Amino acid sequence: MMKGKKPSKPQFKSNKKFAEPAPQEVRLNKYIANSGVCSRREADTLIADGEIKVNGEVITELGYKVQRTDKVQYKGKVLKTEKLQYVLLNKPTDFITTMSDPKERKTVMSLVKTACEERIYPVGRLDRATTGLLLFTNDGDLAKKLTHPSYNIKKIYQVTLDRPIENQDFDAILNGVKLEDGVATPDEMAVVSDDKTVLGIEIHIGKNRIVRRIFEHFGYRVSKLDRVMFGNLTKQKLTRGKFRHLTPSEVMSLKNMTKNRKKGA
Repeated sequence: MMKGKKPSKPQFKSNKKFAEPAPQEVRLNKYIANSGVCSRREADTLIADGEIKVNGEVITELGYKVQRTDKVQYKGKVLKTEKLQYVLLNKPTDFITTMSDPKERKTVMSLVKTACEERIYPVGRLDRATTGLLLFTNDGDLAKKLTHPSYNIKKIYQVTLDRPIENQDFDAILNGVKLEDGVATPDEMAVVSDDKTVLGIEIHIGKNRIVRRIFEHFGYRVSKLDRVMFGNLTKQKLTRGKFRHLTPSEVMSLKNMTKNRKKGA
């Protein structure tokens, strides 16, 4: 019998729309990040390099704080802070994860266009054929941490194969698969169907098509791939193609997950 950990599904207590209010006085790097320019760390570099002006004066002090009424400029453009929005989508198939597409294919942005007035961006990517959880936000600092492998953000997928997985392949995948861009090692894996064609796999690696490539390496074709968990978020009560706003507790939980970074990553 194959061993593995079956994906768990945390319970949600609220579905109340949440937008984090901006304080009256904030650090300059957070102000820049909240305007959608870059992450806080990248904002520190802009500040240190003298790229930022506050009320017409170049500011290079990293701990500098600004009021919401201050005029903050980058490359001559006045930056506007926004309410921080966090939107979760249950992505259907045939939508690509991009802001726009020159070939006029359907994009995930069309599914969340009514979510809020602020401009939000997808956190990471799901390929066109992959379904499931996709987070959108204008919180650039959090988005960068959630997609960086050093923070070990949990991602669980349900994988449907074209044929039953063999015991030796199951064990080999758990031990790590050497692909063209490095070794991919799942955190956990479990068989969830009697015919051994449906598996749950937990992985925090964010490389392109990583789950599909793992199974293709052993000659399997992934007929369905569905992301059922991202961090602390699940698809509970979220039907395919629909979105919802995160609750305050969900946002706080995501932020807590990004406080500890794995060394050497």
